[in-house]
This record gives sequence, C-alpha cells and structure tokens, in this order.
Amino acid sequence: MTEQHLSRRRLLGTAGAAGAAGLAAGAGGGFMGAAVAQDDVTALATVGSTAVAFHGRHQAGITTPMQARGHLVAFDLAPGTGRTGAAALLRRWSRTAERLAAGRSADGTTDAARDAGPASLTVTFGFGRTFFDRTGLADRRPTALDPLPDFSSDALDAGRSNGDLWLQIGADDPLVAFDALRALQKQTGDSARVRWQMNGFNRTPGATARPMTTRNLMGQVDGTNNPKPGEKDFDRRIFVPPGGDPAWMAHGSYAVVRRIRMLLDDWDELPAPEQEKVIGRRKQDGAPLSGGHETTPVDLDRRDAAGRLLVPANAHARVSAPETNGGAAMLRRPFSFHDGLREDGAPDAGLLFVCWQSDPLTGFVPVQRKLDRGDALSRFIRHEASALFAVPGGAAPGEYVGQRLLES
Repeated sequence: MTEQHLSRRRLLGTAGAAGAAGLAAGAGGGFMGAAVAQDDVTALATVGSTAVAFHGRHQAGITTPMQARGHLVAFDLAPGTGRTGAAALLRRWSRTAERLAAGRSADGTTDAARDAGPASLTVTFGFGRTFFDRTGLADRRPTALDPLPDFSSDALDAGRSNGDLWLQIGADDPLVAFDALRALQKQTGDSARVRWQMNGFNRTPGATARPMTTRNLMGQVDGTNNPKPGEKDFDRRIFVPPGGDPAWMAHGSYAVVRRIRMLLDDWDELPAPEQEKVIGRRKQDGAPLSGGHETTPVDLDRRDAAGRLLVPANAHARVSAPETNGGAAMLRRPFSFHDGLREDGAPDAGLLFVCWQSDPLTGFVPVQRKLDRGDALSRFIRHEASALFAVPGGAAPGEYVGQRLLES
C-alpha cells in the first residue's frame, strides 16, 4: 500500500478523532417519530473527524446518532457458497468495515473519500431468514425471524424485499458512505449478488444553529419520542439478552426495513391545520396537540371546550403510542429517500423505515397492526418493500460479525 493511499483520511490525524458523538435519544411509535433525535450534534468543522468504534457489545449503527447519508443493501448468496463461503465473506467485510470506521484505508476503496475522515462511518450486518437455509444452519434460525404477517396496506415488491444478507452503511459524508459501499460490494466477489439497494439521507449534523430533531419529507418534526438509551427498559426492548434463544444472538437486535413512499403531492394539498390533525402534533415545533412543547408527553385524554379530543382518535401520534399498543415500542432510525419522479410526475420519495427491537413480534408487529386498522396517515403513504433481519451482537477485537453463529 502506498504512503499516498494510506493518507487518504489524513483529516483524522490533523483534527483528532472526536469519538462517537454520543448515544441517540428519541422516538415512540409508528411511522412518524421515526428518527433518532441527537443530544449532541457535531459542529461542521469536526464532521469528518468523528469516528464510531466498529467493535463493541452491540453493532454500530443501531444507537449511533443518525447520519447524513445511508445505503441499505441486501444480498443473496450465490449457489454453492454455503457456510464456509459465507464465513469468508463476513470475515472480509468485517475487516474492511473496521479499517474504514477508524479512518484507515482498505482494499477495494475508490479514492472517492481521499483526505476525508471517517465521518461517523458505521457498517451494520444482518441475516435474513433464507440465509440459514443456504448455509445449512436452519436449525439455528431464530423463531423471531418468522415471516412478518401480511398487512392490508402493503403493496410489496418482492424484488425489493427480504434477502440473505443485509448491510446498513451510514456516514456523515456522502463520499465516505459511497466509498465504503463500493469497497464492500467489490469484496463480495462471486459469493453473493445484490438483491436490492436503497439510498437515503438525513440532515447533516451541525446544519442547524442548535441541536434539533430532524424533519421528514412531509416537513414534520420526526423523532421526538424514540426510546432513549439509559432508560431502564431500553435494553430489554431493543437488544436480545444474554442467555436468550438462540445464544448467538446475545446483545443483537432485529431490524425491520420498510420502503414507505409518501404521497407528497396529496399531502401538500392538505392545509397545515389538517396535517397537524393527521399527525397529532403541531407542524411548527412538533409539540403535541394536547399542549406543551415538543417533548411534553402526549395527553391522549385531553379535550377542548366542546368535549372533542385534542389529539384525534385516528391521529398517528395516538394510534402508534405505546400506551395504546400494550407498551410495544421500537427504536426507529430511518433515512429519507428521493429516487426521482414517477411516470405520473409525482416524486418517488419517502422514508426508508428501519426499526430495532429485541423481538419484532412484540415491537413492530403489534404497532403496525394497529396502524393498519385506523391510522389517518395511511392515506398518504404506501408500504412498497419489506424485510426482516437478525442482527447479531457486535464483534470483539479479532472476531468478525456472525462468527459465533458460523463457527460454533
């Protein structure tokens, strides 16, 4: 490796690694409130120098503060790859992700991110239900990977759903994210082929005068009530506990991925007060219609002088609230997307919804069932792709992600 190539991320050495920007705070239920609100937003001058450790109890990219750019990619293993080939692939990917996350060079990079720092780069690995059949490990497949139920609002494209393997790549610099994506795709070789790829974005850290919860493409403050790391029940809701079944999933999580297209032209025609009734929050500042400020708990019982509920019965904030779903909650960490215009001229845009939970049957499923039956937001969105992945715990130094499954 040349000295010139080794210095492609020199910013890390000159600015100093700031370390992870802190754990995320933020979102309650459903489609809205889907972003992870950030307690600490990195100043623009240090965006490139911030590094997130690859190794740890949990994989990076779950509680990591939301990044400005994301790539979600699913792969299908090639015939004959099997368990040995899958292990070799995960070993290559883990080695590359570790180097790039630390701001170092790796084989297969494009030099697109030359001279950039790590920019909070994370790579998160997951296994789909079919991975276990293809690798001869069907007896070790978690029951939590059972197929999600059908929902009446689904209009799913099978070609953009599911997959054997899944990568979530996030970074605060688009070129850093692309460089990692390209390197990992090239290292796949003949072991697997891309099944689908989705590209997303969020607000860049430091883009606002003060730390603020991000907005989605509908213009709504999005991410106020996410479960917060440090809450007494956070780990129980989001991560598989040690001693659980299967053992190799200890400290891991389950990711539900949904491509949700927003009918933005229809939404924009709705007056702002009506938009607020659909969501149950004020558009200006994200405060609940029941009163207070953005982080004020929603008062689902409060009524106006005429006896009408301030938060309508079918408002998204009400239907998705943990209080109306038996306490079901998940950590939402999405990206917005815009893939140009459709044939009818409408924007092909919306949310790459990613949510994390210790068990999708107690997290995503009950909330989505409730939304499916009576959410006012449903008329403005379309669920077009869906996938579920088992995301094992983080790799210790010297390990690769998934080693405890593939080599035990």
